[in-house]
Amino acid sequence: MEKVDLRIVRILDDYKNGRITASEAARLLSEPAEKKAEPSAPMSTATEGNNDIELPDAVLDVERERRIGLPEVIYGAGKTPQQVCEIFARLHAANGKALVTRCSEETLNLLEKKCPQANINRGCGLAWAVSEIELNPGASVAIIAAGTSDFSVAEEAALTLEFCGYTAERIYDVGVAGIHRLMSRLPRFRNADAVIVVAGMEGALPSVVGGLVGCPIIAVPTSVGYGASFNGLAALLGMLNSCSAGVTVVNIDNGFGAAAAAVRIIKGL
Repeated sequence: MEKVDLRIVRILDDYKNGRITASEAARLLSEPAEKKAEPSAPMSTATEGNNDIELPDAVLDVERERRIGLPEVIYGAGKTPQQVCEIFARLHAANGKALVTRCSEETLNLLEKKCPQANINRGCGLAWAVSEIELNPGASVAIIAAGTSDFSVAEEAALTLEFCGYTAERIYDVGVAGIHRLMSRLPRFRNADAVIVVAGMEGALPSVVGGLVGCPIIAVPTSVGYGASFNGLAALLGMLNSCSAGVTVVNIDNGFGAAAAAVRIIKGL
């Protein structure tokens, strides 16, 4: 009987289950077996992080996608434009992909100049670059936004999903004030694998959607609303108290976190 190379089996299994990218799998397969006898084995506490890239102001976790299926993403708020550009360029060079959220206009302008490979979305302050597009056509994620004022948070979720290779079905401006708009679009999200629902004000929309479909619902409260909305706290509490069982709630305005949760759910199906 022909001997099976368990090293190759592990690499192919990691690629199949989304733990590594196609380019990473190709690189590992091209390496001599003696260099990495078990490249896909879980890293121990003692060796984890040995491949981190150390910069003056940051330590880049380039192995994160291999461990959890999602790469390290840069949170742009609070960082200087120069710091963001350096981290973005180094992550892209290391992994062939980079994503940064919550960028200032100044940061986006510098990224556009210093990192020409970056795609810029000024509407939600996000930038991304991918050397090799790896699509996951078998999964369906719908993003439902209550109002036009919620678009920036919804787009942060949508673009994060697309960065991860998933197509986002955008269904916007269908809040409870005109519930017929949502009902007429039900066929577009009835069979989704996951639905992200973005809403401000009183945050009622996720409860409605949760009563219509059986897939995982990820609710995103936004800071949209008048004074008593308390910058999204009212929507957050409303979603946490949803009458629809099993609705998952992320932090206020956290479109990225909702997309990351959707990716984890889909990869676990």
